[in-house]
Amino acid sequence: MTAAAIVVAYLVGSLSFAVIVSRAFGLPDPHTYGSGNPGATNVLRTGRKLAAALTLLGDALKGWLVVLAVELWWHPQPVGEAGLAVVALAAFAGHLYPVWFKFRGGKGVATAAGILFALSGWLGVVATAAWALTFFTTRISSVASLAAAIAAPVASAWLLGPGAATLAVTLMGVLIAWRHRDNIRRLRTGAEKPVAPKT
Repeated sequence: MTAAAIVVAYLVGSLSFAVIVSRAFGLPDPHTYGSGNPGATNVLRTGRKLAAALTLLGDALKGWLVVLAVELWWHPQPVGEAGLAVVALAAFAGHLYPVWFKFRGGKGVATAAGILFALSGWLGVVATAAWALTFFTTRISSVASLAAAIAAPVASAWLLGPGAATLAVTLMGVLIAWRHRDNIRRLRTGAEKPVAPKT
């Protein structure tokens, strides 16, 4: 049954809310403007704050819901910690490489946040706090995302111990950093721009 849970997690994770919400609002495909990334930050470039907020919420909720549903309600037997970690990674991989959208996915920050909250509320709080503190200091979304990607595995090791869940969180952090490789290059050259000027 764990295999079925993994497939379901991947398929749900493949729902790209940047594309879904953009279509609902009559906005351009997020792959075609800005950074080309189907995520909330890029949708925000259209000036439609509600669309960006719904994108963020949808991408986070799908990660949270899948992991929590499998953890609490999957029958006839629980998947166990290792199985749950694989389910979490499957949902995350679905966001990065969505089968419904030609495998052109986002960077995974919101979906990872939802997964972290499902694994441990405090883990989600720590990662979100790291993102928020960094973002409101720098106003650069990529820097905030990288800060959260670093903080999450450290917090997971502290809160959950060195098990399968922490390994999954670490792999998600590595993948988030990899998906931000172009941002990292721009940061090194000073070309990465803030979402909004600091006030």
